[in-house]
Amino acid sequence: MKLVVAPDSFKGSLSALQVSKIIEEVLVKEIPEVQIEMNPMADGGEGTLETLLFATDGKRIQTSSLGPLMEDVITEYGVLGDGKTVVIEIAAISGLPMVPINKRNPLNTSTYGIGDVIIQAAVDGYRDFIVCLGGSSTNDGGLGMLQALGVRFLDEDNNNVPPIGKSIYKVKKVDFTTLNPIIHDCSFTIASDVNNPLCNKNGATYVFGPQKGLKNEDLEEYDQAMQRYARLVEGHLGINVQERPGAGAAGGLGFAFLLLNSKIESGSRIIADATNLRQRMQDADFVITGEGQSDFQTLFGKVPSFVAKLAKEADIKTILLSGSLGKGYKELYDHFMSCHSITTGPMSLEGCMENAETLLANETRNIAGYLKVINSERENQRATDRLEI
Repeated sequence: MKLVVAPDSFKGSLSALQVSKIIEEVLVKEIPEVQIEMNPMADGGEGTLETLLFATDGKRIQTSSLGPLMEDVITEYGVLGDGKTVVIEIAAISGLPMVPINKRNPLNTSTYGIGDVIIQAAVDGYRDFIVCLGGSSTNDGGLGMLQALGVRFLDEDNNNVPPIGKSIYKVKKVDFTTLNPIIHDCSFTIASDVNNPLCNKNGATYVFGPQKGLKNEDLEEYDQAMQRYARLVEGHLGINVQERPGAGAAGGLGFAFLLLNSKIESGSRIIADATNLRQRMQDADFVITGEGQSDFQTLFGKVPSFVAKLAKEADIKTILLSGSLGKGYKELYDHFMSCHSITTGPMSLEGCMENAETLLANETRNIAGYLKVINSERENQRATDRLEI
C-alpha cells in the first residue's frame, strides 16, 4: 500500500513537516509494509519556506533587516536546491506575530524589510525569486518595500515620506526612475491564494485591515487614501494593475509586485509543482491531507481542497485529517473519502494546540486501523484472483 502524506501546517502548533512526520511514524508502525511519500504543503503563508527547502534540499541564509515596526530583526531567506531560486517568506520579515498585540496597527507597520532582503539576495547574485505573501502585518500598498528598492515617494514639500502605512495619506509625487537597476534583472513569482483587488469593499483594507489592527471607523478613509496612492503610482508608470486579482494580497504587496511585472500564482500550485506532488501520487492508493481547521472555506482553494483535486484527477481517494472540523464541514464529504478531527471531546483551543502532537498521533492510529482492513481485503482479493486463474 502506497500513501502520499501532503498536509498544510496546523497553524500555531505544528508545521506541515512536523504533521507529515508524525503521520508517517504512526503509519509505518501500524502498517509496516506501507510505503509513504511525504510531501508537506503550504499555500504561500507561514511555513512555505520550510516546505520548499525540505522538498528541494535547499538551504537557509540568515540575515538581518528591519521588521514591521522598523526595528532591527534577525530573519532569513531560502535558496532552493537548484542553487539559484530565492524564497522569501513575508511572515518571517513583516509577519503579524512579530507585532505585539497592543501595537498592531497597519498605519504604523512597514514592508521596508522585504525590499531590503530582496536587495541583499540580489547583491549576493540571485535573480529568481519566489515571494510568499501570507501572514503580513502590513497594509501599506507595498510603499515601504518599493522605497527599499529605490523608489521615491515624496510629500507636498518634496520630502521623502516615512516607509509606513499612514504615509499613503501624504504621498503627492512618485519617482520610479530611482529604482535600483539590479531589480530590472530580477524575476518575481508571487505565491498567494488571495484574489482580492487592492481597493474597495473586497480590497486589502476592508477585508484584511481589521485583523491587522485597523479600526472599523478608519476603513473608508484609509481605503480612499490607498486608491489615491495607487492612481498616482499607476499614472506615473502608465499602467493599471490595482484591480487585478491578487493586488490586495498582503496589504497591497501584491499591487507593488505587479508594478514590477511579477506573476501572481496559486501558492498551493507553486508548492505542488516544486515538490513534484503529481509525480508522487503516481500509483498511490490514498492521499492524506489536512490543516489546522477545515470548514466550508476549505473548498475555496485551500491546501486540502487543492490536494484532493489533484488526487481526484489521478483517481485516488483523499483522507482529510485536520485539527478540527468547523462550520459547514459536511460539505467536505463530497470531496474527501473521510474527514477526521484530532480532538477527542470538548477541548479549549489552547489545550488542543498544546497536545496537538499526541492528538494527531492518536487519530492517525484510528485511520491506520481501517487502512489495514482495506489493505487486508485487497490482499485477500488478489489471492482469490490468483487461485481462480
